[in-house]
Amino acid sequence: MSSSICTPNSLLSYTRLKPNSNSLHSHRPKRSSLIPRASLSTPKETVLKSFHERRALKIISGLQNFNKDNVASVVTAADKGGATHVDIACDPDLVKLVTSLTRLPVCVSSVDPSAFLAAVEAGASMVEIGNYDSFYDAGIVFSPEQILNLTIETRRILPLVTLSVTVPHTLSLPDQTKLAELLEQEGADIIQTEGGKCSNPSKPGVLGLIEKASPTLAAAYSISRAVKIPVMCASGLSAVTAPMAITAGAAGVGVGSAINKLNDVVAMIAEVRSIADSLGLAVTTMSGLENRGLRL
Repeated sequence: MSSSICTPNSLLSYTRLKPNSNSLHSHRPKRSSLIPRASLSTPKETVLKSFHERRALKIISGLQNFNKDNVASVVTAADKGGATHVDIACDPDLVKLVTSLTRLPVCVSSVDPSAFLAAVEAGASMVEIGNYDSFYDAGIVFSPEQILNLTIETRRILPLVTLSVTVPHTLSLPDQTKLAELLEQEGADIIQTEGGKCSNPSKPGVLGLIEKASPTLAAAYSISRAVKIPVMCASGLSAVTAPMAITAGAAGVGVGSAINKLNDVVAMIAEVRSIADSLGLAVTTMSGLENRGLRL
């Protein structure tokens, strides 16, 4: 069996969202000049610094992972292992927990823009529309129209907060690129790619790892040449393929299941350090952590 990319014959509607027309620009939410009460303690330039330096490493605990012990372990591993960002479920209590464990910028992921405000007020410095894997398991995928409208609504609610948006791998590469261009026009700061969920490697070892990452690497290559904002390559990456993402044009990588599926925090730290080292991050980032007096 060879490596393949799953592309559904039809896109299912996500039940919380109103049906969209065929036009990506139809029925857009009206923009508002209202500035929310969200605290903006972390400037956007600080959040995006490692992306502009093409060395971002975001460790993802999972959009629907509300297990505080697991999230705490993942975040601890990210902090001690040399990551530059952490990405957690959009929950104010989780944000408060995580900000007590790390000084890394905290990203919250959701497909519900109305949930972002409370998380930002709790201390999140970045929001992400994406991490769709748990929805794919339920047979739910998102159309370009839905993602565009989610982006417009999020930007209306949080006009000044760093916004990342994932482009679904269920679209063809030309359609992923087109959507990324529209998302950039609507104010997205980062485009995130995916694809590992539906890649079926046929080989073991290093060859299998490269096969696993090929869909998201292809998306990062295509999209990074079409937009001016940073592209984060995520889903199915490892220490072997993370450097390939940067070579392909990504400004950073996002890693989730390779870390959050491990049962031991020491193993999590070792895996994060391995990926950070492959990106040349471990030495400089660990020096900063040691200066803060962090201990296992």
